Amino acid sequence: MLKVNEQVNTITKTARIDIVERRKRAARWSVVSNSALIVSKLAVGLSIGSISVISEAIHSSVDLIAAIIALIAVRIAARPADKSHPFGHGKIENLSGAIESLLIFAGAGVIIMEAVDKFGAAPVIEQPLLGAAIMGASALVNFLVSKYLKKVAKETDSIALLADAAHLHADVITCVGVLVGLSLVWITGWNWLDPVVALLVAMLIIKAGWEILLHSISGLVDSSLPDEENRVISQRIEHYKEWYVNYHMLRTRQSGPDRHIDFHLVVPDEMTALEAHRLCNWLEEDIHNSVNSITVQIHIEPQSICTESEGIYLCSSSK
Repeated sequence: MLKVNEQVNTITKTARIDIVERRKRAARWSVVSNSALIVSKLAVGLSIGSISVISEAIHSSVDLIAAIIALIAVRIAARPADKSHPFGHGKIENLSGAIESLLIFAGAGVIIMEAVDKFGAAPVIEQPLLGAAIMGASALVNFLVSKYLKKVAKETDSIALLADAAHLHADVITCVGVLVGLSLVWITGWNWLDPVVALLVAMLIIKAGWEILLHSISGLVDSSLPDEENRVISQRIEHYKEWYVNYHMLRTRQSGPDRHIDFHLVVPDEMTALEAHRLCNWLEEDIHNSVNSITVQIHIEPQSICTESEGIYLCSSSK
C-alpha cells in the first residue's frame, strides 16, 4: 500500500511540474509577441501619423505589462503550500487578473485622451494602407497567441493566463477595428475617422477589462466552484451512499488553479474508525480523479449525535 501511495505521489508531482512548465512557456510566448508588436505598431503609427495605430501600440504596451504580471503570477502560484500559506499560493493568479484589468482601464484612458485631443484637428494620415497592413498582421499574431494561451489556461486551470488571453483577444478585435477605420480613411479621405476609431477601440478595451475584473474578484472572495463541478462532486459522494447515512455542509472554493472542498459525513455508529478512514480515502480518490487540482477535507460524525429535520441533519458534540 505504501509503494502504491508513493507511486501516486510521484505521478501527481510529475504531472504538476508539467502543468507549471506549460503555464510558464505560454506566458513567455505572450511576453515575446507583445514586445514585437509594440515596436512594430509604434514605428508605423508615428511614421504615418495615425492616432488609432499609436493607440494600438499603447494597448499592446498594456498587454505586455499584463503578460509580465501573468508570468510572475504563474511562477509564484506554482510554489507549494508552506507554513505562511497552508492553502498554497494560487490566489496570486486572481490578484494578477485584477491588476491586469486595472491596467486595461489605464490604457483605455490614455487612448481616450489622445483621441479627444486629436478629434478637433485630425492629422492627415500618410500611407493608411501601411497602417492597415500592420493591424492585419497584429490581429493574426494575437489571434494565434490568444488561442494558444486560452487552450493552456483551460487545460491547466490558470486564471492569469485566461486573463492574458482575454487581453489579446480584445486586441484582435481592436486591431480589426483600426484596420477597417484606416481602410475607410484611405477610401474616403476623411481623417477624422481615425480618432473616432480610437475611441471605439478604447470602449472595447474597457469592456474586456471589466469582464476580467469580475472574473478575478470572484476568486478573491472565495466564490463557490462552477455548478458543473459542484454537480460532479455531489455525484461522486452519492456514489458511496450505501456506506454512509448522510452528508451535509458541502463547501467548495477555488484558489487560482487549486480547488478546495470540505463536507461533513454522517456514518453509522457501528462503523469503526478504520472503516470510516477507508471510506474517506475512497471518496477523496474518486473526487480527485473527477476534478482537477482539488483538496478534500471530510469531517466524520456518528449518526447518534445527529438529528434530522426535513432532510437536514444537525449534529452536536454535546450528545
